[in-house]
Amino acid sequence: MNVRFKIIIIFSCMVLYLNGCGVQGRTGSRPYRSFPKKINNHYYYFVEAQLQLGKGDRETALGYLTKAAASDPESIYLKKELAIMHIQMNNNENALAATKEILSIDPDNVEALILLGRINQRLERIDDAISAYEGVIAADPKQEGMYLLLGNLLTQNSKFDQAADVYMRMIDRFPDAYAGYFFLGQIYARDNPVEAEKYFLKTLELKPGLLEPRYELINLYSKPKDNKKNREKIIGLYRQILDNYPGDIRAMFELGYYYHKNGKKKKAEKIFKDLGAKSLTDQTVIINFLKLYLDNKQYAAAAIVLEGMLKGAPECSDIHYLMGLTWYEYEGKEDYGKAEKHFKKVAPESRFYDNSVIHIAFILQKQERFEDAVEFLADVVQKKPDNMEFMLYLGSMYEELNQFSKAEEVFNKGLIINDVDTNLRFRLGVIYDKMGRKEESLKQMREVIKIDPKDANALNYLGYTMAEAGTNLDEAEKLIKEALKYMPDDGYITDSLGWVYYKKGLFKEAADLLEKAIMIVPNDPIILEHLGDTYLKLDEKKKALEYYKRSLEHQGDDDPEKKALIQEKINQLTDNSL
Repeated sequence: MNVRFKIIIIFSCMVLYLNGCGVQGRTGSRPYRSFPKKINNHYYYFVEAQLQLGKGDRETALGYLTKAAASDPESIYLKKELAIMHIQMNNNENALAATKEILSIDPDNVEALILLGRINQRLERIDDAISAYEGVIAADPKQEGMYLLLGNLLTQNSKFDQAADVYMRMIDRFPDAYAGYFFLGQIYARDNPVEAEKYFLKTLELKPGLLEPRYELINLYSKPKDNKKNREKIIGLYRQILDNYPGDIRAMFELGYYYHKNGKKKKAEKIFKDLGAKSLTDQTVIINFLKLYLDNKQYAAAAIVLEGMLKGAPECSDIHYLMGLTWYEYEGKEDYGKAEKHFKKVAPESRFYDNSVIHIAFILQKQERFEDAVEFLADVVQKKPDNMEFMLYLGSMYEELNQFSKAEEVFNKGLIINDVDTNLRFRLGVIYDKMGRKEESLKQMREVIKIDPKDANALNYLGYTMAEAGTNLDEAEKLIKEALKYMPDDGYITDSLGWVYYKKGLFKEAADLLEKAIMIVPNDPIILEHLGDTYLKLDEKKKALEYYKRSLEHQGDDDPEKKALIQEKINQLTDNSL
């Protein structure tokens, strides 16, 4: 036997030694045993699993790991590895089964109990997860983190009394565990402010530098009205925060507004002015403002704060944008004049400039000041000719004014700069349609689909135009079905497919789709008319009349001819007495 072959045999035996490969006794007739025909060795399978994981083949690795665990039924380690891999691959039920096998061997296995809780959480079996985590604490009461995990789970599921009990057990065993006191404070803050205060103060005694207990205490003291003692406590807590963390923007905002509410206007003004100046160099000021006020729709407070900030930075584009946004969004007290004024003070180099332009366009459009909108947007487009969104809005304003030639000119200018802008091309197609240039309209829609085959609006527009013309109905159906793949719950596209079926004479199928469309868009006059036409074809005249009447009710005043047509359909059905 040559040396190379001997080395191969020896190496193979080392890899498979647990499976019985080894040198036979001296009296044997052969110097070595042959390989087994069927490998049944947990070590081999485990090593293979790791190799496959290294290659990124998790499915094959899982197969080997499953075999490894089956080859050694008593191995808790292999079952645990198998459960973890199942979790990683979202095989939650299989992970649960593997974990339960571990617990059948060792009921107090802490790692397995933690896995059991985690899996049950993923499966939304909250009571089972709670039971598993309680098992962890019973098996090993020193698992401090487990009290926090269990308490948080109970709190999230509104099991407040059970959560309080867990945190009580935690601080009994770990008297210096400040997190336990803090979460107890949060639970008691719901209905027992005296106990809540006690636990928050204990948290600060153990961890004096923490911010959150102070904010919690501020919230606690803010609930009683006209309490001078609590007002002093609140101001004291804000001052503590700012003494320890001078750059805490939230505390500055809240203290400033608290001063303002309580008549300390000069102190409030100083804070707001400082925040305005600070916003010029520190982006977190704007971020915190958004979180505190606009995200929470605190528009009254936002307006007060921003007025103060402008005194510290009167030319700050960010603050003017936020002020514009505040007055634009202010529910019930919108002031579009103020909003427009502030949006116009946002400089072109500002990160908020584009948004400001769009908001101004919306304001002018909402007020039906289309001529003003055109003048404003034309000026903006001259300053920023490469901005396709501005081009789109300018062209759309011309469209609103029925100045289709000017809209066409704007859209074509934009397409010279960016000929793959599907929004510009789509609107150009719509303009051609309104101008009666159907072929050019269809050409633009086909170009849009060529650039973006998933553009549902272009697919639908093209398909519906064909359906209206009664031509290429098979292609129309195909296009609209493609559009529904990308926007399956769109009522208008659903109506388009129903109308194709109507044109094909498939009235029952058309009615089903049009009923679905009207559930999504209940008061669209066109869909209602389509339903009336369809039920008329199905000889269900009462339904047809009902939908015609609803269509007439929701027709706009800008198309008297359409209203007359619907009225004529109603008259015919009424005259013929149903």
